[in-house]
Amino acid sequence: MMETMNKKISAQEAIDLEDKYGAHNYHPIPVVLERGEGVYVWDVDGKKYYDFLAAYSAVNQGHCHPKLVSVLIEQAKKLALTSRAFYNDSLGEYAKFITSYFGFDRVLPMNTGAEGVETAIKLARKWAYEKKGVAENEAIIIVCRNNFHGRTISIVSASNDPDARKNFGPFTPGIVAVEYNNVEALAALVKNKNVAAFLVEPVQGEAGVVVPDEGYLKKCAELCKENKVLFIADEIQSGLGRTGKLLACDHEGVKPDILILGKALSGGMYPVSAVLANDEVMLCIKPGQHGSTYGGNPIACKVAIAGLTVLKEEKLAENSDRLGKILLKEFKSIQAGNPELIKTVRGKGLFCAMVINERNGKNASDLCMELMKNGLLAKPTHGDIIRFAPPLIITEDQLMDCVDIIRKTIKSF
Repeated sequence: MMETMNKKISAQEAIDLEDKYGAHNYHPIPVVLERGEGVYVWDVDGKKYYDFLAAYSAVNQGHCHPKLVSVLIEQAKKLALTSRAFYNDSLGEYAKFITSYFGFDRVLPMNTGAEGVETAIKLARKWAYEKKGVAENEAIIIVCRNNFHGRTISIVSASNDPDARKNFGPFTPGIVAVEYNNVEALAALVKNKNVAAFLVEPVQGEAGVVVPDEGYLKKCAELCKENKVLFIADEIQSGLGRTGKLLACDHEGVKPDILILGKALSGGMYPVSAVLANDEVMLCIKPGQHGSTYGGNPIACKVAIAGLTVLKEEKLAENSDRLGKILLKEFKSIQAGNPELIKTVRGKGLFCAMVINERNGKNASDLCMELMKNGLLAKPTHGDIIRFAPPLIITEDQLMDCVDIIRKTIKSF
């Protein structure tokens, strides 16, 4: 068995094995990666690439950051899991660290982003019944169209993506969708006394890095406050330095009632998510009403502390802000030179997107294949959009090298 695990595998073998024995729920770019360090990844044949997806912003600190690797190994040798049936010596330390870091009273630890979103929805409903006085089973959660919050039944109930919904019903009731970046539409809905919360991505990632108008989040938060509705920010992908601030909400000075974090919380080392809120909301959940066997395990706690420490010590949000402005300027220049191919460029921090016009039967997916051949990995979303999100540790020289690759690839395309 160990011999099989250590055997060198070819790219085609790896792809064939996944195709034969795995569920067909992803359609990856056909590159088989073996190693990662910083902004680079290497395939099984030793070819080096720039990673311009950063595992959907999970590796903001770069691949295999030595501080995170060291903490993970050290804790794994000592104690990995106790469940929450017992205390461990890491969770209290982590809870104090992360609540101080983001300025909340309490944290509820989970593992995945989708679990974090589910937790926030449950908390909001519980609060609505016990604090706002909504009649039982009448609570409403408002979401935005074209959102992406995960893949559970409740979350796909909040989606308008046909792929996410087709043949997965019946759907969870009590979820109402509103147009993103439309304050007036939200204003009409929050007046309903049964509304518990408004759940929003401050920048819509999966939709193609859709950045709302300036002031949108602030106005939404004010509307929620006026109508005693909880403002829930899903910062799983947009947070932790990605948009040039610690949280995307920070661009407008908005403090959510419930904050959901994941992905880069562990720097891609381990599944860690967190839901943060103040006492009035968080203490609505009592023992036995919500939890997770792995949530708050010692490895997760230690790695998350290290992940957040690296973000601050290495000034990754500041780097994202500075280099993001350069990247967007370069993208606008590339667009100006290729107006027939590139419809739009947009972004905030090192979170950018290009909308590609199909030409000669070729689309964004074909362009990503060409970028791969030229040593840069990115992934299309919704057919015509390419999202660009490198690890936040990238240097200006590395960024300009990547801009050259993108420019040359588009020119030859």
